[in-house]
Amino acid sequence: MLILIGCAPTAYALNRTVSESATPAFVRSAQAATRVYDEHGERPVGIDVARRTVTRALQTKRTSDPAIFGGLAAISSDLSMRIGNYGSLSKVPAAATPNLRNDMYLVLDTTKLVLSNAKEQTGVALSPTEETALKTYASSLEQGTRYIPLWVKITVALALGLGTMVGWKRIVVTVGEKIGKSHLTYGMGASAELTAASMILIAERFGLPVSTTHILSSGVAGASVANGAGLQRRTVVNMALAWVMTLPAAMLLAGGLYWLLLSIVRATGL
Repeated sequence: MLILIGCAPTAYALNRTVSESATPAFVRSAQAATRVYDEHGERPVGIDVARRTVTRALQTKRTSDPAIFGGLAAISSDLSMRIGNYGSLSKVPAAATPNLRNDMYLVLDTTKLVLSNAKEQTGVALSPTEETALKTYASSLEQGTRYIPLWVKITVALALGLGTMVGWKRIVVTVGEKIGKSHLTYGMGASAELTAASMILIAERFGLPVSTTHILSSGVAGASVANGAGLQRRTVVNMALAWVMTLPAAMLLAGGLYWLLLSIVRATGL
């Protein structure tokens, strides 16, 4: 919880450390990308329509519709104008940050989708020059949004390290002795670790949402079964219940916390 509280506000914020001298380059890349999008689509009437169109494309993973390119052109043009007027990301007012950040994320993810679909969808043919322009633009957007300050990384590393130092024994005993009916051998441990590493790499490659804890625990369970040791039913059932209950429990906690904070804010008039 502490790690999430520390990371969430900063991981999804603007990178205000980008120098003011980088702004002209961002504006140029946005304008170049806007011209590419204008070549393949027609801009909708109104920026809100453009946002809805691009959001729908991101949800359906389809980018061959010319209206999507028009929407991207409209949002990109608006972004280049706003950031150019501010002078740099560090000068963006706090009130304007959420809207600007959301637009940058929306265009970034959709631009990446356009680039990945360019060779598969015959309706859209991007030249090498156009692809380069969009890649440069995506890189600029990523630099401004996908950012976590160094102090947050250090804090998270310390929190993980201290947490492991305090609770390591319970974790080691559960994984090594309580999943299978016999203690984990070197061969079983190596098999479980190799499986976990392979699955994590595959998940990273395809962007799959997985839990490393679930993968490793399942790998240990599989190695125990393959070794003929069998599983301890009570431990497996408790772990499965914990996995199943995590989602609704987290939803209830988050909803309750949001309601409480919102009530406090309304009551105090903050």
